[in-house]
Amino acid sequence: MTQNYVGKTALQVPILGLGTAPLGSFWSEVPEKQAVEAIHYTLENGAAFIDTAPWYGQQVAERLGIALAGIPRDSYVLASKVGLRHSEDGQPIEDFTREGVLRSIEWSIERLKVDRFDILHIHAPAKEHYRTALEQAYPLLAEMRDQGVIKAVGVGENYWEPLIEFARDAHFDCFLLAGRYTLLEQGALNALNQFHAENISIFGAGVYNTGILAKGAVDGVWYQYDKAPPEIIDKVRRLEALCQKHSVPLNAAAVQFVKAHPATTSLVIGAESKEQIASTIAALNTAIPAAFWSDLRDSGLVNPNAPLPQ
Repeated sequence: MTQNYVGKTALQVPILGLGTAPLGSFWSEVPEKQAVEAIHYTLENGAAFIDTAPWYGQQVAERLGIALAGIPRDSYVLASKVGLRHSEDGQPIEDFTREGVLRSIEWSIERLKVDRFDILHIHAPAKEHYRTALEQAYPLLAEMRDQGVIKAVGVGENYWEPLIEFARDAHFDCFLLAGRYTLLEQGALNALNQFHAENISIFGAGVYNTGILAKGAVDGVWYQYDKAPPEIIDKVRRLEALCQKHSVPLNAAAVQFVKAHPATTSLVIGAESKEQIASTIAALNTAIPAAFWSDLRDSGLVNPNAPLPQ
């Protein structure tokens, strides 16, 4: 797969990576064997970039360490997050202090049974934790980057607005943004343009908007972690009609649209099985006629200033 540099660092990542929130049984129970098969399939097919977090499934996602056992550490890029985790009895903990971040990293390393991370993100701090994240978590991660312990520092967010503040106040190499720049919504367009100009890489996550751009407008489909509202269902149906006109799979249009923005360094896409990963790889490699993108722009379904594949 195409490899891209992360920010101004020497670290490269493939254009497709695996998000492990679904493997943490975020939406449905995923058997351990199925999770291991999914990770092995991902690595065997060139998407050697894995993103995880102790928050996902109350540390369950970090069982991916079982799948990574015996695989050369230099053969894949591993990203995780700090700040959000759970206590032993399952209570949510938001701890962006230097000591809390150090403990979180140590425990994640132990659970994953690896010797290091390549990328560490500050994980979606609430507004009241912003100063602590900036003044304690960030300096620690920056020190680790300067010492070569990790290769890049980022922030993982579901909203683009906090990323504008982080970009203003500190030096980040990358941001993981979930669900806010997709075929369904481009509110983050100006922010992505800014980040590209500042050499901050974007890892495009949530490109299917919690499944609706993979499954289509079917009964019970989700959008942004909840049941899709009628107006979103209607918009997806219009997108599906356009896709059908040009014989384009909806998921192919979804991944290639996000990939087309020059700020997008990698697509970090969650999956529950190797079949879902195979579907995304196929979507990424599907030939889409230029007429589809032209009709998409003319339809008014996307921001007219959004970059489209050439």
